[in-house]
Amino acid sequence: MRIQSIETYPVAIPLHTPFKTALRTVTVAESIYVKVVGEDGTVGWGEAPPTVVITGESLTSIDHTIKKIITPVLLGKDMTYREDLFERLHSCCIGNTSAKAAVDIAIHDLLGKVYQIPLYQFLGGAKCELETDYTVSVNEPEEMAEDAARYVGQGFKTLKVKVGKDTIQKDIERIQTIHERVGEEVRIRLDANQGWSPKEAIYAIRKMEDHHLPIEFVEQPVHAKNIEGMKQVTEHTYTPIMADESVFSPTDARRILETRSADLINIKLMKSGGIHQAMKINHLAEAYGVECMVGSMIETKLGITAAAHFAASQSNITRVDFDAPLMLTEDPIEGGIQYEKARLTFTEGSGMGLGNVKTEQIVNI
Repeated sequence: MRIQSIETYPVAIPLHTPFKTALRTVTVAESIYVKVVGEDGTVGWGEAPPTVVITGESLTSIDHTIKKIITPVLLGKDMTYREDLFERLHSCCIGNTSAKAAVDIAIHDLLGKVYQIPLYQFLGGAKCELETDYTVSVNEPEEMAEDAARYVGQGFKTLKVKVGKDTIQKDIERIQTIHERVGEEVRIRLDANQGWSPKEAIYAIRKMEDHHLPIEFVEQPVHAKNIEGMKQVTEHTYTPIMADESVFSPTDARRILETRSADLINIKLMKSGGIHQAMKINHLAEAYGVECMVGSMIETKLGITAAAHFAASQSNITRVDFDAPLMLTEDPIEGGIQYEKARLTFTEGSGMGLGNVKTEQIVNI
């Protein structure tokens, strides 16, 4: 099966509530949808959101990279020679990981349809359902506690709490207030989005440990390039530390793993360049005895479905963070993953199990 065409569609869907982190505030989920068509007319879909503060990509750069750089390299290539195809995709340019991920996802969707099997089974088939957390955006402590209580009331047992925007004391107050509101049974994952210095991180985490707050892990407490600083935090706290923005590639992961600079790794398809490279990161982490989580950017259900299929395919992936579609005011995707509160299940269709992608409902940018 050869690639006949690659098309792009810009999309924009408002969030029902602003998404706030230490790095940015998002009110609209913008993306580029990618449609890869095989020579027999079979279609695969992918997605790439612009996340300038993390991947450095904009809508314009993603669209340009796919049309002008990736498409000429892949047109006419046989998709059944997967290793060659994905290595061509990965090496066609430096960076541009989200653009690569969108095409990688679309090809994987198409391959699942060619072999008539759900993608998570095609990739490994470790499990058939997942449980996601829900993100509490960084705001004033009382507002965050109210949001947390509402999400718990909606059936979420794990909360991912954003911190790192103001002072350390304010962050500690945020977590204490949330914990008092939701109780002992709710797990809390902290994400500082690079917002702390190593000393601040050690101080804050130790304070939370002293207060016996139920923190499952702390994600990316220090700047992405400060691997030594993250190692320092890991060595001087009991709470597990997760690397996120520090890991884009297998090379990045190897550095973290060899130096024992983190206890866990967060894999995102938009950082790794797609499923093919993400699989390498997970296998490398597994060899070191380090579990992985699969997270996402602010994506629609298309991109999250791809990430969910990857996560469900691997036993070393023990956590997921897939709440982004629940934040949107509209869902342009039929099929794909199905949400029942925090529980995610898959349709029986081949590939990603997508039905109609409603491009006529998409707001063009």
